[in-house]
Amino acid sequence: MGIATIGAFAIGEYPEGVAVMLFYSVGEVFQAMAVTKAKTNIKSLLDQRPDEVTVLENGNPKVIKAEKANIGDIIQLKSGEKLGLDGELLSEKASFNTSALTGESKPDTKSKGEMVLAGMINLNTVSQVRVTTAYKDSKLSKILEMVQNATSQKAPTELFIRKFAKVYTPIVVFLAIGITFLPYFFFEDYRFTKWLYKALIFLVISCPCALVVSIPLGYFGGIGAGSRNGILIKGSNFLDILANVQNVVMDKTGTMTKGVFKVQEVNFGNEFNKEEILKFINVLESKSSHPVATAIHEFVGEINHSIQLENVEEIAGHGLKAMIAGKELLVGNFKLMDKFSISYDLKTENIVYTLIAVAYDKKFVGYLTIADSIKEDAQLTINKLKALNIKTTMLSGDKSSVVQFVANELGIETAFGDLLPEDKVNKVKELKAKNQTVAFVGDGVNDAPVVALSDVGIAMGGLGSDATIETADVVIQDDKPSKIPMAINIGKQTKKIVWQNIILAFAVKAIVLILGAGGLATMWEAVFADVGVALLAILNAVRIQRMKF
Repeated sequence: MGIATIGAFAIGEYPEGVAVMLFYSVGEVFQAMAVTKAKTNIKSLLDQRPDEVTVLENGNPKVIKAEKANIGDIIQLKSGEKLGLDGELLSEKASFNTSALTGESKPDTKSKGEMVLAGMINLNTVSQVRVTTAYKDSKLSKILEMVQNATSQKAPTELFIRKFAKVYTPIVVFLAIGITFLPYFFFEDYRFTKWLYKALIFLVISCPCALVVSIPLGYFGGIGAGSRNGILIKGSNFLDILANVQNVVMDKTGTMTKGVFKVQEVNFGNEFNKEEILKFINVLESKSSHPVATAIHEFVGEINHSIQLENVEEIAGHGLKAMIAGKELLVGNFKLMDKFSISYDLKTENIVYTLIAVAYDKKFVGYLTIADSIKEDAQLTINKLKALNIKTTMLSGDKSSVVQFVANELGIETAFGDLLPEDKVNKVKELKAKNQTVAFVGDGVNDAPVVALSDVGIAMGGLGSDATIETADVVIQDDKPSKIPMAINIGKQTKKIVWQNIILAFAVKAIVLILGAGGLATMWEAVFADVGVALLAILNAVRIQRMKF
């Protein structure tokens, strides 16, 4: 572009020289605006992360930035709060939602002195944790680093255009020099300015600006569009892979289900007053800090404090016992029923959920089923994947009966349970052996090996483990499975826009080159063929950031 401008000025074609630089500068401005917008999308996404912690200073709680917490500080963690840094539990006992780290839906009760990790959610009582790891080593810091490195991972199309431009540009410059001087040896009426003007037209038309600028910008726009929707994509090469995905293999717990206990069903005998017994259970469970108690309280509602309990006793590994108006109430597992010789006629092995047995006045009342609940958008996710003709498979370490039940509920084609991490790897290898593109979606540490093996690994980043997020190629920041088909759609749209730009650039350049060869094209047509097309391609690339997916 510099050579063309200087050349145009040299032969007195000032308007053309100005036009080349003016349009080129306008294109640069649009490119800068598009890149800034994409970076802003990424930055605003990361600024939404929970990065504050409550530390105790001389026994008084003080809210500070997580990055300012030092090793040795004591964090006070309220019920429902997510832990911001790794640490050691100082409270006697606390229950945590650890599904992001373990892949299991059952909450984990930690005792004093045990390690608790960033990403775990405190489920019940206020707990205290001594920080053992600096914030800069946390999951959130690693995500930020991942985004900053995203542009270094180039798509094959982008890499080809870069290599093409490196070879193509010098060839075009030498051809332009040839067009200027070689006619001297073949034409008697050779005029230097005439052939220099033709060479400059050729040079401007042939300039690969439209391709070199718009293709990387298209991919960067795709990364920006993903970030705006809470999807972090590690590089433009993964946008291409997402566009061609044929199979989506997913974990169950924390991916398609919430990893939170909820009451699913109440099965009581007809001779009992269901509402009354549930109120009794609610009051009794309020004496416990177990996550199951929270699930029951959420299901039943407000506690009736007028109900008087006597001789409340928690029997470790069994459940709770109390007296109400002289009658014995037992709430716990079926081992509790056996311990107090309560007879029941029920085959518990056929029921996939966690069972809470209830006995009142020495009689078996029935049971409540408690289970992990399916995410609200899980069904929408599967429907959208099917609409995209993508096959779905569920792999989980949970009981096969539970996995099969969830798969049937959602309409997932294939499901396998009772799997170890290496079993998941083998299942994905079987799919890849059929030469099919596989995306794996997971969130736990146990998912990291299979995430690494798949063509594109997708991690649930809201609660996902550091290992899985580091290994993954795409991170869904808010844990919504509906972002899986959205990420695939962003990949497809990005690829479509990139190819539109390639076809537009080559088609217009070919037409104007033919006109130029026939002496019909001036510098104005040449400027449009390069800078005008580049401008159109940039605007087309920016379009993806405004799309709704």
